[in-house]
Amino acid sequence: MTESESPQVRVAPLVVLPVQEADPPFRLVEVHGELAGKAFSLQDVYAYAFAAGLRGADMDDPAVVQWLGGDQYTWRVRHWR
Repeated sequence: MTESESPQVRVAPLVVLPVQEADPPFRLVEVHGELAGKAFSLQDVYAYAFAAGLRGADMDDPAVVQWLGGDQYTWRVRHWR
């Protein structure tokens, strides 16, 4: 298989990592593969998107944002019993 025949892996420009247990809890945000910082809410993710030139980003679009360890409404650590 040549490089042109291999499957292309596309990473969304925004990647939001799982919730980190802290006070308050937060999620790390990567923009174009670089760590942008901590997000404590969805509004923070929008701010990182805006700063990266992704104005009006659709947080439901997997081509724009990849949510790891939960969706855009997950901002607390989930403890399973």
